Amino acid sequence: MRAIWKGAIAFGLVNVPVKVYSATEDHDISLHQVHSADGGRIRYQRRCEVCSKIIDYSDIDKAFEDEGRTVVLSKDELKSIPAENSHEIEVVQFVPSEQLEPMMFEKSYYLEPDSKSPKAYVLLRRALEDTDRVAIVQFALREKTRLGALRIKDEVLVLQSLLWPDEVREASFPALDTSIRISAQEREMSAALVESMAADFEPEHFTDDYQMQLRKLIEAKLEKGDSLDTDETFGAEAGEGGNGEVIDLMEALKRSLERKRGGGKPAASEDADAEDAASGDADDAGTGESADSSGGKTPAKAGAKTAGTRTTNAKTAAAKSSETKTAAAKPAAKATTTRARKGA
Repeated sequence: MRAIWKGAIAFGLVNVPVKVYSATEDHDISLHQVHSADGGRIRYQRRCEVCSKIIDYSDIDKAFEDEGRTVVLSKDELKSIPAENSHEIEVVQFVPSEQLEPMMFEKSYYLEPDSKSPKAYVLLRRALEDTDRVAIVQFALREKTRLGALRIKDEVLVLQSLLWPDEVREASFPALDTSIRISAQEREMSAALVESMAADFEPEHFTDDYQMQLRKLIEAKLEKGDSLDTDETFGAEAGEGGNGEVIDLMEALKRSLERKRGGGKPAASEDADAEDAASGDADDAGTGESADSSGGKTPAKAGAKTAGTRTTNAKTAAAKSSETKTAAAKPAAKATTTRARKGA
């Protein structure tokens, strides 16, 4: 890793020299733009609207426009701002970690001790460990004064830049102001679904499917060129997804639970759904509850349907057995009649 910045943490009168490194990196496949007609590379040019010349980056200044007036700010003038020249990460507060809103987290940086003796660095780290708090800091980086949170990860100090409060939008959705009735059964079933999917978070078990499929597409394109068949490359789609609208919430919850209990296999039919619900939710089936407000069948009705199905199957089996016995008896009666005639 290459340090992007050097400075010092101001912890009271204690100075902790550090090097700053980006803690994250982007592994996405890089794509550039081309002309669809001939494949020519599309590039952006810095062209002046006054003289129409292409301008080098070194000759570009910045400007602010307000009510028709333009103020041009040179690089030297921008560098003269005191905060831009500050290389101090000032600790201003120590707060409980639960008071930090995750939405405010912006970017993470590793801090490496930058002195012959890391004693001051270790002292600050131990102070955070002993008090179980996060240090709130202020610092200037890349033409902006930033708010940050200083915490520990694997015995390394990590600086996480925070958004300012006015940079986080307020969520206001009129639909959420509507009074919604959630039944006890719906809450219990949704809690059961959550419990069936509960696990410890292990991020290494997840993959970026889009990037993997994009790489597969690129490799197939390199091999087959314009004759590429994307359906053959990715296989037939399993089916179109829904439109996101839940018609029967209880039925959707019930089917979700059945899939989890059945190892992810969808139910084969409505009768199979009822039988699975009756066997998997025997306790609920015994309560004799009526249909819920959304019109979904309760476990009691599902149990009754299952019992009726089993009774019908039993009657059908008995009838088939009776027919078999009758068919077997007919040849025996015929043979008896034949022997009687011969004897006569």
